[in-house]
Amino acid sequence: MDDCSLDEFRRRWQEELAQAQAPRKRRRPEAAERWARRPEVVPGRGEQASGDPALAQGLLEGAGRPPAARATRTEGQDVASRSRSPLAREGAGGGEQLVDQLIRDLNEMNDVPFFDIQLPYELAINIFQYLDRKELGRCAQVSKTWKVIAEDEVLWYRLCQQEGHLPDSSISDYSCWKLIFQECRAKEHMLRTNWKNRKGAVSELEHIPDAVLCDVHSHDGVVIAGYTSGDVRVWDTRTWDYVAPFLESEDEEDEPGMQPNVSFVRINSSLAVAAYEDGFLNIWDLRTGKYPVHRFEHDARIQALALSQDDATVATASAFDVVMLSPSEEGYWQIAAEFEVPKLVQYLEIVPETGRYPVAVAAAGDLMYLLKAEDSARTLLYAHGPPVTCLDVSANQVAFGVQGLGWVYEGSKILVYSLEAGRRLLKLGNVLRDFTCVNLSDSPPNLMVSGNMDGRVRIHDLRSGNIALSLSAHQLGVSAVQMDDWKIVSGGEEGLVSVWDYRTNQKLWEVYSGHPVQHISFSSHSLITANVPYQTVMRNVDLDSFTTHRRHRGLIRAYEFAVDQLAFQSPLPVCRSSCDAMATHYYDLALAFPYNHV
Repeated sequence: MDDCSLDEFRRRWQEELAQAQAPRKRRRPEAAERWARRPEVVPGRGEQASGDPALAQGLLEGAGRPPAARATRTEGQDVASRSRSPLAREGAGGGEQLVDQLIRDLNEMNDVPFFDIQLPYELAINIFQYLDRKELGRCAQVSKTWKVIAEDEVLWYRLCQQEGHLPDSSISDYSCWKLIFQECRAKEHMLRTNWKNRKGAVSELEHIPDAVLCDVHSHDGVVIAGYTSGDVRVWDTRTWDYVAPFLESEDEEDEPGMQPNVSFVRINSSLAVAAYEDGFLNIWDLRTGKYPVHRFEHDARIQALALSQDDATVATASAFDVVMLSPSEEGYWQIAAEFEVPKLVQYLEIVPETGRYPVAVAAAGDLMYLLKAEDSARTLLYAHGPPVTCLDVSANQVAFGVQGLGWVYEGSKILVYSLEAGRRLLKLGNVLRDFTCVNLSDSPPNLMVSGNMDGRVRIHDLRSGNIALSLSAHQLGVSAVQMDDWKIVSGGEEGLVSVWDYRTNQKLWEVYSGHPVQHISFSSHSLITANVPYQTVMRNVDLDSFTTHRRHRGLIRAYEFAVDQLAFQSPLPVCRSSCDAMATHYYDLALAFPYNHV
């Protein structure tokens, strides 16, 4: 509509509205109230000119206008009552303001389906809850009414929960969940960029003099390590407080360094567990103190140790016995179940999310058992086949690698079993070398990652049973591996930690140390790696302590990629990239040790 036609339209409607309002002003107040309650004026014969003013008055009274943003029901009723009052309309402005409002209403009503005029607001929210963030953004551009619905706090709070942002928060914790969602997305993008560009800080956790690292485990940023001196230390990398306390044995009078070597260590959110070479087991409660709450003794060396990530359940395997320990309702530790197996157990895991009665999976040579503490039942899952080489469990499945049979031209495989049905679901891979590690519990849905002695990292599609991706990651065998929705972190026998973007099949960066990588655990903002030597005998003790530690005692590193949480500047160790990556990626020299200090 050009300027001339718009001026003519405004002039004509001003005259018609003035004619329509003149007789109404002379009426009695009672007639004015009856006129206000009428939804619209029905024109008769010869009243074609008065039909348009009636339409204008009906629009101004709310018959066809989209509802405004509804803070509360009382406010909506007050606004509606004010819009129906003729006196309020007369005092609000003249005919020119009415025409401007009419033009705005006509423009807004053009081809816009205002379904929420007939539907309740809660029902509109239930419809919009099936939209993702992009679809909500498009709907918010349709009209003012749809914008109010698309920006409702309930919808954006639900989106935050679905994408894993602030899972422990309630809807009343923040006033604008759309803004919180945007901030979480921006932080996630920043962390991913820092992972790719190797920007962050790293610290080497303090070692114990004259002791060799035996085993390392971590959970949610809390690291536990056991040494040949019998010492057990715990670090909390979330607070950057790396002065780790010692977890003492039962007697305070025990001389330091007189305990036997630590065989295994495990940790979760509340417990720390250590198994020793002489068959003793110490359990510490991280909330109560540094002295063990329970001490258990086996007659022989402990061969395998497992700790539940959900509750206080510990499983140990010694000789031909598997014991499950858990506290009673009064807090006293007791034997929940005890099993006897015909062979020595090499691998032991506790099934997560089993409820009151724990369930464990034990691999003993060519036998695989499902152990239920509820009725002390021992179910045989796998028997009389090639020996088991690695094991991992999730809430409803178990995956384990088996050796190949070269004399019958049958390669190594990974078998996936259903814990509920007790039968085999998939047979994955058929490679020449043995599988050394498999990660099922931390992988995305319908995917699983594994490492092999041939140095390759493979991603398996559990829906089709095929290998989705195979990466030549290490020169020697793969000793530890973990993946999330876009990257893989793997550790090799040669001491190399590699980070891959498996969507582009490209290596991002790698870090080298002299010992095999026995432990890898990462989250969106942190990474824990542990290089544990195979030999537990100290050599060259006369050398400098730091040099001896780096060469013979093992190494634990904690990386932090959340820049806003860094308490100090800490350079990354020397990172080696592939030749292709060096030509295309920016290499920040400020993140590496100066070469005169290497």
